[in-house]
Amino acid sequence: MEEVSLWVMTRELCHELYRNWEQDPDIYMDMELFAPYVYSADKVDQYFDKKQQDPSCVYFAVMKDGAPVGELLLKKIDRERRECTLSIHMQNDAVKGKGYGTCAERQALRYAFDVLGMAVVHADTIMKNTRSQHVLEKIGFRHIKDEDGFRYYQHTGHM
Repeated sequence: MEEVSLWVMTRELCHELYRNWEQDPDIYMDMELFAPYVYSADKVDQYFDKKQQDPSCVYFAVMKDGAPVGELLLKKIDRERRECTLSIHMQNDAVKGKGYGTCAERQALRYAFDVLGMAVVHADTIMKNTRSQHVLEKIGFRHIKDEDGFRYYQHTGHM
C-alpha cells in the first residue's frame, strides 16, 4: 500500500479536490437523489467556508503525491464527552480500493486520540456501502447497531 498523508484542508486544495470529483452512488440510500457532480467554484467556496467556520470540525485533505485524493473530517467534536465522528470521502474510483482511505483513517484516529484527546470516535455508513464497512472493521471500529438504513460503529482507541 502506498502512503498518503493528511494535510489541513485549504481553499486551494478543496478546489483542486472537487475539480476532479465524481459522485459515488454507494453513498446514496435513495438513488432518486443521485446526480453526477458538476464543479462550481462558488459552491466549493461555500462548502469550504461552512467547514472552516464549524468549531466542532477538523477538515483534512487526503494527499497522495502532493495532490488531494479525498477529504476527511473529524466532526461533531465534543471535547467535554471526548467524542467525535469520522467521515471520509475519496475523490473518484481511480483512488478507491488502493488503501489510501484506510491509511488516512488510521492517521485520523491517531490524531483524534493523541492530539484531540478523544476517548471514542464514531463512524457510520449507509447499509449498502460495504466497502466503507470493511475498512472501518479492518482498522478496529466495532459495529454497534443498525438503524434507519445506517450501520453505526465506534472505536475506543485500542489499535
